[in-house]
Amino acid sequence: MAKPIVIVNFKTYPQATGERAVALAKICQTLGRKHKVDIRIAVQTTDISAVAKAVSIPVYAQHADFAMPGKSTGWVTAHALKKAGAKGTLLNHAEHRISIQGIRGIIPHLRKSRLDVIAIAADVRQLQEFERHVDADLFCIEPPELIGGDVSVAMARPGVIGDAVRASSRPLLVGAGIKNRTDLTIALSLGAAGVLLSSHIVLAHDQRGALERLIAPRR
Repeated sequence: MAKPIVIVNFKTYPQATGERAVALAKICQTLGRKHKVDIRIAVQTTDISAVAKAVSIPVYAQHADFAMPGKSTGWVTAHALKKAGAKGTLLNHAEHRISIQGIRGIIPHLRKSRLDVIAIAADVRQLQEFERHVDADLFCIEPPELIGGDVSVAMARPGVIGDAVRASSRPLLVGAGIKNRTDLTIALSLGAAGVLLSSHIVLAHDQRGALERLIAPRR
């Protein structure tokens, strides 16, 4: 049986920036190995190099641009991400939306650099469009209205997870309000490969404890 996938998105929180990003990455690696969970992390572009040198778990960018190396001042290229140590990138997060045409334009550059692609859909309809047109390694469904909220998609709209799993031929992650073992268990029971989450771990007073409560098997 495949290990559950848990992607922790560090976003741009100060609690996961610079040295604190490295510290949290090490926590993720230690607990993932302890509990046999496939933990991956998405960090700010400025932290990719330091974090990738500190851990061996997959380090993802939070975004990539449709730009070629060369005359692309201010843009983040797939080539640069690879050189920094990234294993892949998120695309189309709710906080950084791009068009379907933009996603399709970026992916050949990511493939050329041998980077994984995690394409995030806001709803099942968009996921179905991705299924037809987007060459991703993982899909994720993350209803934007539930991101950072008190109620997770697993509790508020479990039917969305089931519909998304049926709509996807690729492994599917679930995001939006994910915060505890119950949320993870529901997502997995409905056929998801894992979860994408952020604030419940990154903003926790005890980041290690919060992550362990999410992934540790119940006794």
